[in-house]
Amino acid sequence: MRLLALIHGENAGPGIFGEEALAAGHTLDVASFASDARPSGSFDALMVFGGAMNVHEVHGNPWIEEEREFLAGVLEDGIPTLGVCLGGQLVASVAGAEVARVSTPEIGWHDVTLMPEAADDPVLGGLPLLFKAYQWHSYGFALPAGAIPLARSPICLQAYRLGDVTWGTQFHAEVTEEICRGWIEDFGSDPDAVAQDFDPDAARAAVSEHIAQWNELGRKLAGGFLAVAGERAEALAA
Repeated sequence: MRLLALIHGENAGPGIFGEEALAAGHTLDVASFASDARPSGSFDALMVFGGAMNVHEVHGNPWIEEEREFLAGVLEDGIPTLGVCLGGQLVASVAGAEVARVSTPEIGWHDVTLMPEAADDPVLGGLPLLFKAYQWHSYGFALPAGAIPLARSPICLQAYRLGDVTWGTQFHAEVTEEICRGWIEDFGSDPDAVAQDFDPDAARAAVSEHIAQWNELGRKLAGGFLAVAGERAEALAA
């Protein structure tokens, strides 16, 4: 199976999700509208990752509209898709949902609760009912029309399923320890982190404490998505 990963910065890659895809024997291509490394060819599933920009910031990132058009085609074609943070916001916006600033930016580890609708979800259904999730966002998505809410935090909706093969999460289940530490080192570029008196030493300690369990959850989530994508690919090939 050929997987495509869309990234929006060198420090926001596929992480654990990419590792799981490769370990399962799949091909993983990485592309980016943000750096003119546009995708080419066909693919069986799509993963869309985060970035420092926001969905509405088209003026400084004119490629956003091109990527939204690309995602609209992916959704129309029914290609399995998993969007993370900015990726989940882009997918939600293409599906007609509002993406807006949240009341309090979530930066670091925050509690997320599965909703009852997630019980039989093939991607999130196997996760704990309550888990501490790694977050780094100031904006959040509303629920697209017809979508199923799957998880939330006290601040905002954290996950949804649109149709049978499309998911969006606000939390970063893909991050490795290396990715987290890179974001921590660069916290000064995020005004919201600075405004929260972000403590990089405490943040690094928290990553060391939680990352192993978090990566286990990320592998489980990625495995569920890969299973859905594999079933669809097999059905189309039959």
